[in-house]
Amino acid sequence: MANSFFKFQQFTVRQEHCAMKVGTDGTLLGAWANGGRRVLDIGTGTGLIALMMAQRFPEARVTAIDIDQAACLQAHDNVAASPFVRRISVVYASLQHFCDETQHHSENQANDVYTQFDSIVCNPPFFVNSLKAPNEQRSMARHADSLTYAQLFSGVSQLLADGGEFSAIVPFDCREAFVSEAFLHGLFQSRICAVRTTPHKPPRRYLLAFRKSAVAHIEQTVGIIEDAPGQKSSWYSQLTDSFYL
Repeated sequence: MANSFFKFQQFTVRQEHCAMKVGTDGTLLGAWANGGRRVLDIGTGTGLIALMMAQRFPEARVTAIDIDQAACLQAHDNVAASPFVRRISVVYASLQHFCDETQHHSENQANDVYTQFDSIVCNPPFFVNSLKAPNEQRSMARHADSLTYAQLFSGVSQLLADGGEFSAIVPFDCREAFVSEAFLHGLFQSRICAVRTTPHKPPRRYLLAFRKSAVAHIEQTVGIIEDAPGQKSSWYSQLTDSFYL
């Protein structure tokens, strides 16, 4: 059974009411994604990635949205207990509704929640046409039914500022479909990091970043989590050095 909380250097993430617990994927994305003055975390869950982005980018204002009310309440509590409470807003909304509200408020410059974003991050629901978990909350968090790739990229293309970057982490077998959908919505890969569990295993997940304009050179790297079982690699240690105790 997962711990009810996970303590980092500058904040604590409680997770007893969230379907998706603190894990490697969220930590990787929160430590890898580029930031900006305005950051949007889609499907925030516990609020982990929003908190990480706020820590990494002290000038950033972060908006964290989720379709699960229990997750939003948990994220709100985690944010309220953190040093970044004044810079993170938690919004209970689907991406589709949030996009509608953003369009509605587009002429209200005083509202900094509904705006375009320099950085958008998402640890997306990724299972498509697979057996659902019996727990409805966990199933919604893990499956793409409630937020398809097409809906995700439609929202991202609307909300991403012209010079901004969208970052996500996906399993290796979802990468092709994910990148194809991005291209259909006018987004181009800017950075790719193939993540291996150990040096001799093939990549099991990919950190991907997209922009609205094609870049002259796509940054391609390989990250290794462990040099040996139980031994963190220098890459992973350096990436997460500011977070883990």
